Amino acid sequence: MTGPSSAIPFPRFGDVAHVGHIELFTPKPEASLAFFTSVVGLHESGRSGDSVYLRAWGDYEWHTLKLTAHTTSGIGHLGLRVRDEATLHRFVARLEAHQVPGQWTEDVAHGPAYRCRTPDGHAVELYWETRRFMATPDVATAFKNQPQRYVPRGIAPRRLDHLNILARDVSSTRRFFRELLGLRLTEQIIFDDGTEMGAWLSATNKSYDVAITRDRSGAAGRLHHLTYMMDSREDVLRAADILRDADVLIETGPHKHSIGQTFFLYCYEPGGNRFEIGAGGYLILDPDWKPVIWTQAERAKGQAWGLQTVSTFHTNGTPPVPVPEPSSR
Repeated sequence: MTGPSSAIPFPRFGDVAHVGHIELFTPKPEASLAFFTSVVGLHESGRSGDSVYLRAWGDYEWHTLKLTAHTTSGIGHLGLRVRDEATLHRFVARLEAHQVPGQWTEDVAHGPAYRCRTPDGHAVELYWETRRFMATPDVATAFKNQPQRYVPRGIAPRRLDHLNILARDVSSTRRFFRELLGLRLTEQIIFDDGTEMGAWLSATNKSYDVAITRDRSGAAGRLHHLTYMMDSREDVLRAADILRDADVLIETGPHKHSIGQTFFLYCYEPGGNRFEIGAGGYLILDPDWKPVIWTQAERAKGQAWGLQTVSTFHTNGTPPVPVPEPSSR
């Protein structure tokens, strides 16, 4: 992406500080809320309109999940907190210079945010001012560097980690996050014919914060999954027991990913959205990191270890669409 924005500095890695929150649509708001609070163990921060604001016990912001009642499932928007207010306005100028339309919006959970869309139609909000979680006496902790004490309810993940969005054209969506927002490309899947089937990008020193994988249905703006992170593999195994006791369908896992190196399991919340519990992963300390490229043959081997990936993992996304006929790919 070059052209009219040459006078506007290319975004620096770190200009986007981290993934701040995800808005998740659900057609079954009461059941989805019960899942995320009672089974997953997220904490409710507040409500506004058709939305409930939730966070994990280790999240510093007032919310990391905005659960919104809707006619269908899927992603409402992705919230990215930026480095500072000046950076936010530089982003707006860069997006406008590249003819990416957007508008300012506000929310009870944060200050002014600039909402735009990826080439595939996913809504992205950039914001600086945020509402921080303030612990009440019942969850206050002696550890002053933690937002609250650990509350062992349900799975009890520590924090929001990442999301995976589906895209008809992975390359254009990847360029949006890398060239307009400054995220670092860490890994890719490139098939033999040159098609980019997946891209993993990071705003932090984690292996990735945003993943983009090809939507084989041809639909646009869909969600593959969102992920909350545990402290250990043992926590993920315990989560599997909790999900089984709650009669929640586990789609696949626990296994280990090759990409990102995380230990994982996937399930579905009542609204139909795929939800991942993960642990581990690697950190990138090398300032000259070169993207790792996986070939078609390498990806055909499946996960690093564990059972073979189930077919629904490559076809299901939200909102749901008709499943395409299987292809040779």
